[in-house]
Amino acid sequence: MLSEYIIGGRWVESMTDDEFYTFCVENENIKFEREPDGQIVIMSPTGFNTGDRNSEIIMQLGIWNKERRLGIVSDSDTGFYLPNGAMRNPDAAWTSNDRLKSIPKAELEKFPHLVPDFIIELVSKSDYPKNLDAKMKEWINNGCRLGWLIDPFNETVTIYSPAREPEVVKGFDQSVSGGEVLPGFELDLKELKVA
Repeated sequence: MLSEYIIGGRWVESMTDDEFYTFCVENENIKFEREPDGQIVIMSPTGFNTGDRNSEIIMQLGIWNKERRLGIVSDSDTGFYLPNGAMRNPDAAWTSNDRLKSIPKAELEKFPHLVPDFIIELVSKSDYPKNLDAKMKEWINNGCRLGWLIDPFNETVTIYSPAREPEVVKGFDQSVSGGEVLPGFELDLKELKVA
């Protein structure tokens, strides 16, 4: 984590949202997230197999969205500013047209101040389960309506939603439903199995 930064030739303890966006653009070969306290975290790239699984998730979600046109799908390079001050980039996200109406179009060219309706985090070999659970709860506490933590190694999907305890679905010989948040969406978990 970095605690001090150089912006415009001066040292700063923290960055505004615009400064942080510029910092990310100027360091385009490094992926960052920002903690609520302003600390910057360098994110490690994923392995080949995780990238393949994430592409499968984006493809299934994208096909569902293209058929219904109810919102926008975002990939793991998309940053979102949360109300608590963090900037996160989930592995996959879906934002309804209703939520998007409130965001100025110019802001959508950067990291919007927007919490998606639905997010997915995909467990990779380099992840720590405790950190991912905290991140999922952060999404829900900041206004996300549904989140899935997908662990292909243990073949589990932990479902997070407001006012409910996380629910664990075991086994990848099935699909998991988007329910009321993503009507008609079923993620085929068989496609995410570890070979």
